[in-house]
Amino acid sequence: MLGSQAAKAADCVVGVAMYTLGAPYFAAQVAAAEDQAKKAGCTVYTSDGQNDMGKQISDVEDMVARGVNLLILNPRDPEGLVAAADAATAQGVKVVVMDSSINTRANVVTQVRSSNDQNGFLVGQWLAQEMQGKPMKIILLSGDKGNEVGRDRRLGVFRGLVEGQLNNEGKAGFEVVGQGWGGWSHEGGLAAMEDLLTAHPDANVVLGENDSMVLGALKALEASGRTDMLALAAADGQKEALAMIKEGKYGATGLNDPDLVARTAVDIGLQALDGSLPADFPKLKLTEPAVITQENVDQYYREDAVF
Repeated sequence: MLGSQAAKAADCVVGVAMYTLGAPYFAAQVAAAEDQAKKAGCTVYTSDGQNDMGKQISDVEDMVARGVNLLILNPRDPEGLVAAADAATAQGVKVVVMDSSINTRANVVTQVRSSNDQNGFLVGQWLAQEMQGKPMKIILLSGDKGNEVGRDRRLGVFRGLVEGQLNNEGKAGFEVVGQGWGGWSHEGGLAAMEDLLTAHPDANVVLGENDSMVLGALKALEASGRTDMLALAAADGQKEALAMIKEGKYGATGLNDPDLVARTAVDIGLQALDGSLPADFPKLKLTEPAVITQENVDQYYREDAVF
């Protein structure tokens, strides 16, 4: 959607304020946003909030002080970044929120993300089919407490799981034997899984809110000799997970392409900046959901992908 008007914006200065770069997903996202903005001839500043809300707020304030006129914001907290986003907008900056959500009262152009609920729903339906007739004892690996993305992903999976079980069997039931907090990272997923596996050796499903944590959990399972547990994620589509799906060592994941989300956010922001964005543009833009399984993984796997 890069139009000629956006491309000629010689004074286009873009800030990409990430709340973390602690997982490959976020590194791919910031790289895509930076690339898309530079293709439009913009100067680009990026920042890593290091999973600290106070630092991310300072990062946003610094970017506004440096003269950015488009801010691409992946917020650490849906409430905590509202004031910073509003302050940037009050200074004339176009603010587009990507990936993580912000409270709808925030004065921003729009929010761009994958459909966490719908991706999760499709993953849950797949899980119901895969485990049909078998009791489920689920270890749940969540990202950060209070994060709306994680909440929407896990609840989407549970909703799809119940609906799938009702459709397949006329009844529904599963047990979440434990929830661990992995901070979205490989290392966090590994540590949380080690603890939960010790406490719940009878678990037979590990469900993560992203691929990185599940990939870490698989290391814990491998070390304990538990190769019989079904592993799946509510979302992401990380290439290492897709490679394991191809091999039958990983169940499924939802499609959450960081490259697509980031480039879409930048394109919308550039249109807002040059005045070409329709006045009635929605306050939430969702990318198309999908569940990636062994049957369709070849459509999505790219060996040269950053993420």
